Amino acid sequence: MQVEYERCAGIDLHKKTAVTTIMITEPDGTVQEATRTFSTMTSDLLALDDWLRAHDVQIVAMEATGIYWHPVFNILEAGQEVILVNPQHMKAVPGRKTDVKDSQWIADLLRHGLLSASFIPPAPIRELRDLTRYRKNLVQERAQEINRLQKVLETANIKLASVAADVLGKSGRDMLACIIAGERDALAMAELARGRLRAKLPDLQLALEGHVQSFSRVGL
Repeated sequence: MQVEYERCAGIDLHKKTAVTTIMITEPDGTVQEATRTFSTMTSDLLALDDWLRAHDVQIVAMEATGIYWHPVFNILEAGQEVILVNPQHMKAVPGRKTDVKDSQWIADLLRHGLLSASFIPPAPIRELRDLTRYRKNLVQERAQEINRLQKVLETANIKLASVAADVLGKSGRDMLACIIAGERDALAMAELARGRLRAKLPDLQLALEGHVQSFSRVGL
């Protein structure tokens, strides 16, 4: 079988370890192989990078395993070409593969050009994706907390959400703080309304007349 890369490496990546096999095809067709296990701590990944550079490795392949590939890719991408391989594609290539020989298997498939690289966007795009995902998670978590808060209020017969468009606006937060502090005077709490919400004082007073118990205050 034709050799695609004369100096390549395969990484069997896990949360704590990166088992790496280097395969070097000599001019006479013989293959020199070396396998080492590195931790995924930054200092060890730098040692892995040095090891690959010392053997003039042209290209490195590893499976796209969750988020564990990110720190490895960040260290190695400056020194050599690094490709991510879809695990489903790995399984589709015929051959025997055991956990112990994963890195050798990846390196050998790469050496013969049998792996298809997954698309990896440039670093600025990866960073932007991480930020937008994080923002999305924060927005979702905030929405979940607001829903939980409104459920607690409904359980305590507080109908604040029926009058105030934003329960967690400044007026709503002041009223919630009073409820948590043990205030029961609906009129006094309604007087905390600000801006356009003051036009709804009668409705607010009715909405804030509830049946708040100790458990309700804890939930808030």
